[in-house]
Amino acid sequence: MRVASVVGTRPQLIKAAALQPALRERHRELFIDTGQHYDYSMAGSFFRELGLAAPQRSLDIGSGSHASQTGRMLAALEPILVEEAPDAVLVYGDTNSTLAAALTAAKLGIPVAHVEAGLRSFDRRMPEEINRVVVDHLSDRCFAPTPTAVANLAREGIETGVALVGDLMQDLAARIAPTVRDPAILGPIGDELDRQAGLAAPLRPGGYLLATIHRAENREPAAVEMWTGLLEGVSRPDRPVILALHPGTALAVTALSFDFPDSVRVVPPLPYRTTLALQLHAAAVLTDSGGIQREAAWLGTPCLVLRDTTEWVEAVASSAGRMIVVGLDRARAVAALADVAGPDAAARAAVRAAQLRLPPSGAAEAISRELDMSGVIR
Repeated sequence: MRVASVVGTRPQLIKAAALQPALRERHRELFIDTGQHYDYSMAGSFFRELGLAAPQRSLDIGSGSHASQTGRMLAALEPILVEEAPDAVLVYGDTNSTLAAALTAAKLGIPVAHVEAGLRSFDRRMPEEINRVVVDHLSDRCFAPTPTAVANLAREGIETGVALVGDLMQDLAARIAPTVRDPAILGPIGDELDRQAGLAAPLRPGGYLLATIHRAENREPAAVEMWTGLLEGVSRPDRPVILALHPGTALAVTALSFDFPDSVRVVPPLPYRTTLALQLHAAAVLTDSGGIQREAAWLGTPCLVLRDTTEWVEAVASSAGRMIVVGLDRARAVAALADVAGPDAAARAAVRAAQLRLPPSGAAEAISRELDMSGVIR
């Protein structure tokens, strides 16, 4: 089959990197990048680091409101799909790139296959939730990562074309994890972070927290005030927070003229391998990212979810109490960290790294195989 894969953001590049080798063994891929994430630290560096093929088509859409961004993607994608006439369009996750590609393909009568179908936070205030629901109902093939996702689809009447395939991000994490187990990796990472953010002390296992903030709802002024206060509350001079900050979130912080304390070190978005290493050896992770939640769960690292809901309910349920949904409540976060990242955090981090054996989920092979079986769906 000739499959058009559409990506546009950092998480989608991670998924594409996991899938692309298996996909290209069986199919002919047209690789399209919308450019929704256009900053080099957010997306550009990932092509080299993860071994992704260069896109055959790059749309350079950039930022904008949801309507503006999605509209420009629709207009740019339609002539490409008309010209290339793929047998199917493959979309990933829940972004505006996902929505635009699925809408364009569906209106052209091209079958749509959705990777990470069926995820639900049940919070329609999230733009991502709206994108997920719409794309699932437009899709001919729904590739679900979890049993809960399959059940969610069934509740909405979507049962035909559904396949439980596993999680592509686990496949990539399993590939990279052996290269970050040795705590010696923290030496060069710490040197680079010191250059970028003036990290005051060397990085040691269990001696720091890693935080990421990028969701749209956490860029609102009230939310910014809450999570900045939360990070200030959990950081200490002897246990700093390394905050890898999305450029859009950084603008929201700047607009409020907020100054982080010295114990919160702000750095740009980090390369994939660096992020995985910092998660593995951290005392804990604080994040609103679905991808980071899953990676922390696979690595066994304590994780505080800085949202009121999560679509990754299996990650919470299987974490043995290491993953806790705290929202932006400072007191809850402080209490939760006392439980999961106490005085023995360094010893826990050392054991976690030494014992890490992360198997792949097999999602890449399953998706490639299911596309074979699907044929031309419409």
